[in-house]
Amino acid sequence: MFFSWIGGWTFCVVDLSKIGNREKLKPRAGDEPHWQRLRAGAYLGYRPSKRQGPGKWFARAYDPDTEKYRRKALGDYGTLTGHDVFGTARRDAEAWAEQIESGGIRAEKIETVADACRSYLQQRPGSIAEGVFRRHVFDDPIAGVKLDKLRRHHLREWRNRLKDAPALVSRSTKGPKRTKVRSSSTINRDMVPLRAALGRLLTPGAPNTDAAWQEALRPIKGADKRRELYLDRNERMRLLQAADEAVVPFMRALCILPLRPGALASLKASHFDARTRTLTIGKDKTGRPRQISVPETVAKFLEQQCLGRLPKAPMFSRADGREWTKDSWKGPIKDAAAGAKLPQAVAAYTLRHSVLTDLIRDGLPVLTVAQLSGTSVAMIERHYGHLVRRDAEDALARLAL
Repeated sequence: MFFSWIGGWTFCVVDLSKIGNREKLKPRAGDEPHWQRLRAGAYLGYRPSKRQGPGKWFARAYDPDTEKYRRKALGDYGTLTGHDVFGTARRDAEAWAEQIESGGIRAEKIETVADACRSYLQQRPGSIAEGVFRRHVFDDPIAGVKLDKLRRHHLREWRNRLKDAPALVSRSTKGPKRTKVRSSSTINRDMVPLRAALGRLLTPGAPNTDAAWQEALRPIKGADKRRELYLDRNERMRLLQAADEAVVPFMRALCILPLRPGALASLKASHFDARTRTLTIGKDKTGRPRQISVPETVAKFLEQQCLGRLPKAPMFSRADGREWTKDSWKGPIKDAAAGAKLPQAVAAYTLRHSVLTDLIRDGLPVLTVAQLSGTSVAMIERHYGHLVRRDAEDALARLAL
């Protein structure tokens, strides 16, 4: 094992040719593969499965024209066994690297909606888009539609099928699958990757015509409803007291920092600088890193969480050392809510909503709240503006003579 610098990042490079080495690998933050250098500018990557299934292989090659690295998903080679998997993956990665270096990648045809989605994943790999395409595009009739024949009615029909598809309550492989009716906000989120993939290649069609493919993917207005469930400080304390010891640090952080659960879970020990009491949030919905200064009490808590951890280790981890995920934190929080006799609807986002509500009610400027929480002023005003207006009315009422 050794370290290699790739496109501005330092990666731990392993020998993927040995089956035993691959079996020991654990999923990395952000679903980043483990990389093996094949030669200068060419790498083979392997991402172990989170569900005990076959891992996925990737190719990474330096493009001299763009002076950037490009990535391609190669698949899991499920029909092969033993050392044949590595040999085939290596040949495919080397062939793709040669294609990139020679400029031949530009001759690759992108004819169908499925091609557009695969091309999008190569340029902007991500587990969210990959999951949406796998569940709702690649096995759907829309996948085979030619881009030059794509019309609004094709995407309207796809949208209707998406709407009718039940949403999984949990993606855990343990126990029976539980589903619910897909909400408008979920439909909006699932349309985003397809809209982005098509938008890279197609120009919007003339409005109000069947050529206006983009009109079928417009988000549903008013889908993101205001969160009403609020826990006061005493209720949050009861929730922490009823929680399993392993999840308490993660939940406590949600109670004292206005961060999204996913952004909090992705924090590494190196993201906190105790000297300056500065926390860097690198992975969030905005896609842009930001820094916030924390008070002494929060700094001591974060410093304690980082104590003895390697720089790249999760700041908040499960008992097995892995970072928290939506599927892993959901159950413990539900159990804690039941133990504390709080509403069944309590979730990780309930804590974020409660913290944001307190910040607004305590008089912190809306702009500052937006900056701390990594969201827009418009969103804060839309969801929490009623609190500001109510406080303003109370203040004006106190002026009465």
